[in-house]
Amino acid sequence: MAIKFSKKGDRGFTSLMGGQRISKSGPRPEAYGTLDEASSALGIARASATRPKTKEIILSIQKDLLHLGAELATSPEDMPKYAYQITKDHVERLERLIAELQEDTVIGKEFVLPGATMASAAIDLGRAIVRRAERKAVRLLQEKIITNAEVLRFLNRLADLLFTLARYEEGQGKPCIP
Repeated sequence: MAIKFSKKGDRGFTSLMGGQRISKSGPRPEAYGTLDEASSALGIARASATRPKTKEIILSIQKDLLHLGAELATSPEDMPKYAYQITKDHVERLERLIAELQEDTVIGKEFVLPGATMASAAIDLGRAIVRRAERKAVRLLQEKIITNAEVLRFLNRLADLLFTLARYEEGQGKPCIP
C-alpha cells in the first residue's frame, strides 16, 4: 500500500473550508487547533471514565467541538454553504446538562486541585484548554474574523460544564477536593 501525503502544508499554510489558503500561525488555526487539543484531552477522559453518563456527555462534546472547529475554519461569506454553526440551542443544551449534573454532585466553594481520578483530571485539562480556546475566540470575534457571538457563550458554558462533569466523575455526592 502506497503512503500518500498531500504536502500542501509544508510551507506553513492551510486551507479553510471554502478553499482559501491562510497561514498556519494565524488566529483561526490557533483557535481550531486549540479545540482539537481540548477534544484530545477529553478523549483521554472518555477512555478512562468510569461512569457511562460521563462517557456519553464527553462524546457529545467532542462532536460539538468538531462542528465548532469547522465553523472557525469557515469564513463568514462561506458560512451559508456549510451546516456547521453553534447556536443558542447548543448553549441551552450545555446549561441543561450542567443543571442535571448539579442535582447529583456536591460542589463546594473551595478551589479544586485536579487529580482525584484519571478521568476527572483529564476533564479538568480539557476545561483549561477550552478556556484557552475561548480566549482565542474572543480575539476572532473582536477582530471580526468570526461573527457568531454564540461561539463565546458556548465555550464559556462548556468550561462550566466540564468543571461540573469532572466533579460528577469523581463520585456522586462526593464533595470537591480542596
